[in-house]
Amino acid sequence: MTVDVPVGGVGATGTRAARGAVDLPAGLAGPLEAFRTHLAAERGLSEHTVRAYLGDVRSLLGFAADQGVATPDGLDVAVLRGWLGSQAASGAARTSLARRTAAAKAFTAWAARRGVATADPGLLLGSARAHRTLPGVLRQEQARALMEVAAVAADDGDPGRLRDRAVLELLYATGIRVGELVGLDVDDVDRGRRVVRVFGKGRKERTVPLGIPAERALDEWLRRGRPALATPASGPALFLGARGGRLDQRAVRRLVHRRLADVPGAPDLGPHGLRHSAATHLLEGGADLRSVQELLGHATLATTQIYTHVSVERLKATYERAHPRA
Repeated sequence: MTVDVPVGGVGATGTRAARGAVDLPAGLAGPLEAFRTHLAAERGLSEHTVRAYLGDVRSLLGFAADQGVATPDGLDVAVLRGWLGSQAASGAARTSLARRTAAAKAFTAWAARRGVATADPGLLLGSARAHRTLPGVLRQEQARALMEVAAVAADDGDPGRLRDRAVLELLYATGIRVGELVGLDVDDVDRGRRVVRVFGKGRKERTVPLGIPAERALDEWLRRGRPALATPASGPALFLGARGGRLDQRAVRRLVHRRLADVPGAPDLGPHGLRHSAATHLLEGGADLRSVQELLGHATLATTQIYTHVSVERLKATYERAHPRA
């Protein structure tokens, strides 16, 4: 018995994986579905992260099936390296290889823990290190201009534009992820203390402060905008779409790109660009690294340190433009 499963990655040239579909044996398809449940229910990963992991593992298992592997116990380090080699040969970037390596190691570790495999070959697999690129950020005056654009658009009291202004203010004020933003409920905002309760990766909860402009934009949305869009099916969602359902991440991304296009000279960034900008501006304003780490919900300080490099690079660029002997 085989199961036809769409592939999220590209396998070796000429194989079924490369053609975009994998006839996985039942001995691989069943564990793959159990791994999906583990990622979503037990680890509490976001839908986007689960989809990315599963796409990579599907590709791995498709490659393994072409090598005659019928169960996770048949995976060994040679198969893992062969799959990664085929990905590199097909032109995968270092960042993609690093992500796929992590996905493969997560699957083999899970399979060994669950007893689906007798050993964990991922332990013998090195980690591909991605090149660390500095994220794009707005200058502080560009961030102010973005909020002014949103405020002017919301002057007519249109519910959608009131929501858009509140969304942009909250993203920049708190630095939260877009998935965290659309997952907020009305009760997650403590307007008296001016803080918002956020559930991050792995459903880890943290409390993030927000400034007065964001509080005012939220107040306008809750007082005048949300009631106009709410339906009996809206539930407790803080931000609603045009039909009254919980606002979608894609709509937020379109909003950020659209409004930034109205800011002269601003780079074309998505919601994560506002997160990067908030972190960078906090550090430029004198915030310490550990406070920024806690605000952003980073598991390790090393992730937050990328923003110190952003600040240094911006300082160097300013120096080179302004100093007569640069």
